[in-house]
Amino acid sequence: MACWLFKEEPQHFSFERLQLEGETEWDGVRNSLALRHLRSVSEGDEILYYHTGMERAVVGAATCTRAAAGKDGWPVIRAGRRFRRAVTLSEIKRSGRFGDSPLVRNSRLSVMPVDTLLREFILKSGGWEEKD
Repeated sequence: MACWLFKEEPQHFSFERLQLEGETEWDGVRNSLALRHLRSVSEGDEILYYHTGMERAVVGAATCTRAAAGKDGWPVIRAGRRFRRAVTLSEIKRSGRFGDSPLVRNSRLSVMPVDTLLREFILKSGGWEEKD
């Protein structure tokens, strides 16, 4: 199972809205690298939900329930839980351990892989307990 980070403007489609709707088709991605990443998301993969704009923080978790079908399809994601506290981009940068992460290097990329070290940092910092 892979872990991905999906970015979205909270005014456009907030994590709270995802929770209310339960599931959504993740469409509208135009950047070629982000699209390549999106097409690599598989059913069951974990998604960290990031609010862009003024917030710039990972706020919750979701799961892919259907992978993109072909070149023109979009994956479907299901809302998980909101973190006990948001994990800000500045907090991630301040740790000094994630300078090579696409989250730090490419701020405009809307879909990106998350390595195990960054995933664990975000989950722990956000107050996520695996048994929850």
